[in-house]
Amino acid sequence: MSLIRLFLLLSCAAVSLAQQVKITVLATTDLHGNLYPYDYFTAKPAERGLARIATLIREERERNPNHLLIDCGDTIQGSPLESVYQNYIRTGKLPEGLAFTGRPLRADPMMAAMNSIGYDAMVVGNHEYNFGLKNLERARGEAHFPWLSANTSGVAGTMKPFAPYLVKTVAGVKIGIIGITTPAVPGWEKPENYRGLEFHNAVESARRALADLRAKHHPDLVLIAAHAGLDRDLKTGRIRAGETGIENPVYQLATEVHGIDAIVFGHSHQQLEDSRVDGVLLVQPKNWGISLARLDFELERKAGEWKVVSKSGKLIPVTKTTAADETILALAKPYHDLTERYLDLPVAESPAEMDGALSRVEDTPLVDAIEQVQLFYSKADVSLTAMFNPRVRFRQGPVTVRQIAALYIYDNELYTIEGTGKMLREALENAARYFIGCPQGACPTGALINRGVMGFNFDMAQGVQYEIDLTRPEGARIRNLRFRGKPLDDAQPLRIALNNYRAGGSAGYTMFRNARVVWKSGEEIRDLIISYYTDHKILPAKADGNWRIVPESARSRLLEEARAETARSAGY
Repeated sequence: MSLIRLFLLLSCAAVSLAQQVKITVLATTDLHGNLYPYDYFTAKPAERGLARIATLIREERERNPNHLLIDCGDTIQGSPLESVYQNYIRTGKLPEGLAFTGRPLRADPMMAAMNSIGYDAMVVGNHEYNFGLKNLERARGEAHFPWLSANTSGVAGTMKPFAPYLVKTVAGVKIGIIGITTPAVPGWEKPENYRGLEFHNAVESARRALADLRAKHHPDLVLIAAHAGLDRDLKTGRIRAGETGIENPVYQLATEVHGIDAIVFGHSHQQLEDSRVDGVLLVQPKNWGISLARLDFELERKAGEWKVVSKSGKLIPVTKTTAADETILALAKPYHDLTERYLDLPVAESPAEMDGALSRVEDTPLVDAIEQVQLFYSKADVSLTAMFNPRVRFRQGPVTVRQIAALYIYDNELYTIEGTGKMLREALENAARYFIGCPQGACPTGALINRGVMGFNFDMAQGVQYEIDLTRPEGARIRNLRFRGKPLDDAQPLRIALNNYRAGGSAGYTMFRNARVVWKSGEEIRDLIISYYTDHKILPAKADGNWRIVPESARSRLLEEARAETARSAGY
């Protein structure tokens, strides 16, 4: 073979290879301030957190240098580490009994870590608003990457608009990523926490952003990164109870916005590895840095244009063997140490050993402890709350901030609304969907807890007495509902204490959506619990048993199931 012919063959081969490329998009979501691989509520190591995810990111970058890294939001709120910092920024002071041992902390810990790792963009999540616009804008200003939200606009002069999309060229491929935030923010947040902002329909906003993106940049690959979930089960097509298509519009984005290749999303704390809807790849990594999403796209260049020839999604979990990135641990250590000192501050006394494992199937003193606080501050007739962490345990004796934080792990605020007996009954019926029925008293084999309803959406009421009768169909299970010793009439006016998310009508509690809010705490419920028991010194000794499940055969089965579920659960 002549040298000229060999040269021509090698040149053709090189051209052929150059016409194919693999692009990887890495994504996290709902990190909620989980930076350390640590459970602050149990003070034990945990298989989660951005420090461990950083190691997975490094490994995936080595596997394919042609990549982008994005986050789908709910980033600067959630863990005690972020809560301590954000409250310091909001108030300018640390909690009583706590002081800096070194210089004050000057940057949001999650933004600092994400800058170090090298994120390309972040979608704005609804929880970014929890501490107000001052905190949001400060964190945003510290990020070395854009915050995306194509469906959030600002009234002129209030704040710099969020970028609707990111455009980046990787290995010659121009990639566009459109950011979408769940439009349901105003239903959950205090108006002052989003003043000057408007939240628009996700599908219409995505269409406009896509048209603008194509007209100005002519991308080869287009993704939507959404802080919003699926409103339905993809296998059955069944829309989940309480969904309106507003909060969780990912399915609608996939079917109604034509010309996108994939959607990576979050918000609902579920996970989805690789699914297709109308040819659109859908992937959702697990919350809290439990897994990293990897979306791979094979592109081929034909007639001067890149075409996607294959795409796939994969979730890479954090495991016991996943090492934490030492750089991220060092960066986070001052925040971690401050948080630990805060969580160890004493609050009150527990008169007995208490266990949250059964708190979703029977009345317990731990739930009553929350209800007691909500009724005290709200001056309401009735209080509603869920058990957000059935793994919480109190030993008899001193109770610390850590244990109270474990009892109420979300940064919800307390609202009082003007309601009625009918509204309360409907709310309790909605909650009762958490259980599978036992027609004519014959319970089916298998689980009696309905996996289609998240446990943190099972609300219990204080201030009334009632039974949940599982021999009855959904919507007719609440019986013997009594208020102040008498049957509760549907027309009875009630002041109802509940958290801001319930007041917004989330998780099927639509009966509260348009109720008049007559009082707002302005503080997180967790902080109210800490203040109340710091003053009152002792928690309830036992539950008052104001509600129960019938028949007894169902109740016994559920007690066994709850014990087993809590024992194997790794999350909340």
